[in-house]
Amino acid sequence: MSPSALPHVGPAAIRAAVGYEDVLEPVALALADYSRGMGDSPVVVFAPAGRDGDVHVKSAWLPGRPVFTVKVATWFLERSRRGGTPASGIIAVFDAQTGDLRMLLEDEHHISDIRTAAAGALAARTLARPDSAVLAVLGTGVQAYLQILAAAHELPLREVRVWGRNPDHVLRLTAAVMARHPELHVRAATDVRGACQGADVLVTATASTEPLVESAWLTPGMHITAVGADDPSKAELSRDCLLKADRIVVDSRELAGVHGDLARAGMDTAEHAELGEVLARTAPGRSDNAEVTVCKLIGLGVQDLAAAEVTLRYLGDGAPSRKRPPASAKDVGGAR
Repeated sequence: MSPSALPHVGPAAIRAAVGYEDVLEPVALALADYSRGMGDSPVVVFAPAGRDGDVHVKSAWLPGRPVFTVKVATWFLERSRRGGTPASGIIAVFDAQTGDLRMLLEDEHHISDIRTAAAGALAARTLARPDSAVLAVLGTGVQAYLQILAAAHELPLREVRVWGRNPDHVLRLTAAVMARHPELHVRAATDVRGACQGADVLVTATASTEPLVESAWLTPGMHITAVGADDPSKAELSRDCLLKADRIVVDSRELAGVHGDLARAGMDTAEHAELGEVLARTAPGRSDNAEVTVCKLIGLGVQDLAAAEVTLRYLGDGAPSRKRPPASAKDVGGAR
């Protein structure tokens, strides 16, 4: 098959077709299946441009699914310097019976973004206090934006605090959130401590290589969803912060032992429940309103598989009509 003949869908069509709400329950089912030991979801991460560019290769299959997927997701600063979004990549969808390529989804990271937001929504659903009203977010990129929308979907939020290193990016993010949720009080936080203190839920969605959050800033009943540190070089939560948590949940014990906050802190992940186990009710979520809970998300190929299946279905003639387009990187300029 020549490259021009490859079945291909571009980013504009994918963004218009599917949003994080569409993949929420399919991602929940995929995470539960993964934690039951079904299928496989290998990961390879490398950084050919150092801190200015990384590549995540994630593949997955699950028994009984009609397709399997191989994803190459990239983030390169040079791409944004040239006028694009920094994130790019493809998901190759293959027939699970024949191995034939069915579709190339050139999504510019959109499918990865929405499946990560779906996992954040599921973490908020199972681990945050049901009355959580104040959300603090560290980070100003598309994932910070989507995690705000995901939390607002699950919780009775009234206030959102946003911290980021670039004031222009903070203003852009707060404006995007207010456009989607004018009922929320959205404001910029001048420092990380001020954002965190007194928050009911904290989301960390940065590319930080050093911990940002200290244990002294955590209060009883707080929930933290940490999504930014997704390779061995990154960390957002200090070791003391992790030790202060009453309950830590991970998406994958194996991956959390290699990538991100727990790995950087040298902590054993064997004792922690997986989010899929919590969703399947084979492990507990929050047990009382005073617990400090943490959900550490690295990102799994089974999430990409679930989201790709939904995308293929929504790109068909029977796709539902929308009153407004799904949220995407375009809303906040693609900043990380």
